[in-house]
Amino acid sequence: MLIFRAIVMFLIVAAAVCFGFYAATGQAQYKRYAFIIIKWTLIAALMFFAVLFLERIV
Repeated sequence: MLIFRAIVMFLIVAAAVCFGFYAATGQAQYKRYAFIIIKWTLIAALMFFAVLFLERIV
């Protein structure tokens, strides 16, 4: 659980850094990278919570 939290926090910080690079440079590739990181972070988090939910049911 601690490792999952650390990975999620790292990915959120990485997305924030990408948005910061986008704000500083104006290059659209950094914005695209940030959105990709956020998308996959949310997908992974939803899958993680789905597994926890299913474990509780069973």
